[in-house]
Amino acid sequence: MRIDYVLKRLGLFLVILWVASTVNFFLPRLGGGDPIRTQLEAQAAMGGMSQIGMKDMIAEYDHRYGLDKPLILQYVTYLWDSFHLEFNFSMAAYPTKVIDIIGRSLPWTVTLLSVTTVLAWTIGTILGAILARPNAPRLLRFILAPILTLSAIPFFLLGLLLIYVLGFQLRWFPLAGGYDQGLLPGLDPRIIANMVYHSILPALSIILASIGFWTLGMRGVMVSTHGEDYLLFADAKGLRSRTIFWRYAIRNALLPQLTALALALGNIVSGAVLVEVIFQYPGVGSLLYQSIRASDYYMIQGVVFMIIVAIGFATLIIDLIYPLLDPRISYASR
Repeated sequence: MRIDYVLKRLGLFLVILWVASTVNFFLPRLGGGDPIRTQLEAQAAMGGMSQIGMKDMIAEYDHRYGLDKPLILQYVTYLWDSFHLEFNFSMAAYPTKVIDIIGRSLPWTVTLLSVTTVLAWTIGTILGAILARPNAPRLLRFILAPILTLSAIPFFLLGLLLIYVLGFQLRWFPLAGGYDQGLLPGLDPRIIANMVYHSILPALSIILASIGFWTLGMRGVMVSTHGEDYLLFADAKGLRSRTIFWRYAIRNALLPQLTALALALGNIVSGAVLVEVIFQYPGVGSLLYQSIRASDYYMIQGVVFMIIVAIGFATLIIDLIYPLLDPRISYASR
């Protein structure tokens, strides 16, 4: 791997990160207005506080959040703090820091989405490869139609269906939440088992809705490899069809699948927002939804920044390792 190539891609990653972070900073401010004033006036309207001394309170909170500084100084402070993963205090949960709240939600989303993404990718890739063979088993051909049907249903609609059937009617699984009320998340085996039990329905909705995508992708790539010169050459050498299938066809067809998998894993930080909201799962998706409802700008900025970093980092890794996976692509040519 050439050092100049790595440095060039790393520089591009930093530029993309800076541009996306800049948009993340200015976008909430384009509408104007004072988020502190909006929060306090909303609480006062609901009877949560008195109107007396409202102006002084707004000025004090503007000072604590740095909103009384010039915009360019706020921007520089934001970039510096983001580099150190400091996103100020949450407006809705003051004085708790944004990074602390994200840190409590992130493991839930990363665990759920990484496991479901890898499982769906593995199952879909294997099914797609087998279905591309002319002598594919009839059973697999039969289940292709249901798989494609499920892939056309959005995560959240499938989640609602699973809640109604498996949770409400059959009562096999809990309807919502990440664990039973009264429990505190921990490493105790019983607590872990309870958390896994609560994650089955959201995981099932994501897997069932994703398998079709991976199956169609792998099947399409495998079909396109039929008739390639390297397969014809392997067949002319007298290699068995099983050897050609596993060692030549699948190996080359996996390249675009691995690229898509890496991008999918880069998106797990954002979570399946609607799935987490429907199941009241305590992940980043639910946190982002609650922050938008509460107009918690700093929480939204923190979550979006983490998503930007995760996706950018996944893209960088793909760019660096893809020439290693595909010898036809060289570092020098790129």
